[in-house]
Amino acid sequence: QVHLVESGGGSVQTGGSLRLSCAASGLTFSEYTMAWFRQATGKERAFVAGISRNGGIDYAYFVKGRFTISKDNAKNTVTLQMNSLAPEDTAVYYCAADQRSYGVERAPNEYDFWGQGTQVTVSS
Repeated sequence: QVHLVESGGGSVQTGGSLRLSCAASGLTFSEYTMAWFRQATGKERAFVAGISRNGGIDYAYFVKGRFTISKDNAKNTVTLQMNSLAPEDTAVYYCAADQRSYGVERAPNEYDFWGQGTQVTVSS
């Protein structure tokens, strides 16, 4: 059974940083594209960043230069370092795993497994 467990969310002020981690189990981690999505209240779930099985990386335009995604196949973890946070980054952040794609897909329905989410709140 596949489990994705996010951690590292919390509350910070504008300009602050957070580091989200996602621990995966029950899957051959190196064979998956991993991604982070976020969902703000009243909005649809949106792609944030993803890293493919061969290390290709994609970011949403609104996080480029501020967020960094990385993957550790030995530890079965994917990490999202978030810097220069702004109130509009406030959302529940989800980790997701895609077994079928070789690249990074941005559509949520391409992903096979999801974590439970972790709240990120940025105050002004």
